[in-house]
Amino acid sequence: MGTIRLKNIKIYAFHGCLIEEGQIGSDYIVNLSVKADLKKASYSDELADTVDYVLLQKIVRKEMAERAKLLEHVAKRIMESVLEKVELVNEVKVTVAKRNPPIGGDVAEVSVTMKMKR
Repeated sequence: MGTIRLKNIKIYAFHGCLIEEGQIGSDYIVNLSVKADLKKASYSDELADTVDYVLLQKIVRKEMAERAKLLEHVAKRIMESVLEKVELVNEVKVTVAKRNPPIGGDVAEVSVTMKMKR
């Protein structure tokens, strides 16, 4: 078993409960971690035997592009899509963070972390 991580994927998106959030948008940071059996790839040196991190990044970008009110909902969609599209993945963990959330006060970010197993 091994882990592949995509760290600090920067995305501009339009999530949030407020109407203004859907119009103005905000900066987000997504961190994704997947667990899979990487033994075959370690011997074969072939992309077909591992988890393609380019595909993982495309999944994150696609799901982040679809507006949602809650970060929890976006995180769930990302995890479900990874498990659906990447058979080798046994477990996925995602953190979706909104930079400078409109909650009053000086808050750098608010984030949600969720994990899902096959």
